[in-house]
Amino acid sequence: MQRQELENYIGQLLAVTRFKDYAPNGLQVEGREQISKIVTGVTASLALIEAAIEQGADAILVHHGYFWKGEDPTITRTKKQRIAKLLLNDVNLFGYHLPLDAHETLGNNAQLAQKLGLIGTARFGEQELAWLGELPVPMSLDTFSQHIGLQLKRPALTLGDMNKTIRNVAWCTGGAQSYFREASNMNIDCFITGEASEFVTHLANESGVAYIAAGHHATERYGIAALGKHLAEEFGLEHIHLDLDNPV
Repeated sequence: MQRQELENYIGQLLAVTRFKDYAPNGLQVEGREQISKIVTGVTASLALIEAAIEQGADAILVHHGYFWKGEDPTITRTKKQRIAKLLLNDVNLFGYHLPLDAHETLGNNAQLAQKLGLIGTARFGEQELAWLGELPVPMSLDTFSQHIGLQLKRPALTLGDMNKTIRNVAWCTGGAQSYFREASNMNIDCFITGEASEFVTHLANESGVAYIAAGHHATERYGIAALGKHLAEEFGLEHIHLDLDNPV
């Protein structure tokens, strides 16, 4: 398919114009016009770019792309290496950040819920990015933490009374620890995100709401893969998802 056709379709699918974001959503580095093979991954690292080129990708789709608000705008050092590799090989780079977090079925929050067996019931927070829901079968925090670790294939940092019964849950993938303040005032038993800051230990202890940091990469690896699978099914594109290990 044509590059512009792909960008237009994803833009409409993810409603990218609805979001105020920290980086551009859509085409970030222009490559060849015809696209038949796409590679998806969480972050547009040099390792992902090189692996995608080895796979013969025409386009790379990521959740964490380039040109973030407040970053050094010069194309030097690691940024130069990454962009040069894309340009030399005529490979397109597409990035989708908050719109991919938020999508009701393909998004990171929706896909994490599906992975963990959570039932979403409502949204909250800035641009309604965070989700509220519940476990269909309540379990202890200890059991729930182990369940998350098994599903995401990495131990989850868990703060709270491990014997506490968990039913009502709030979550937002990635680095959404700032949402814990708002979530802790809601009728929930546990908040799940990817990372933890120093303050969350005290807030978890004082509010009685458990906190689980399950990994930024680990919680955000499913949305971009789901988007790639959807595009492959919709347009007959060849799709490969590359999940490069990241312990953070």
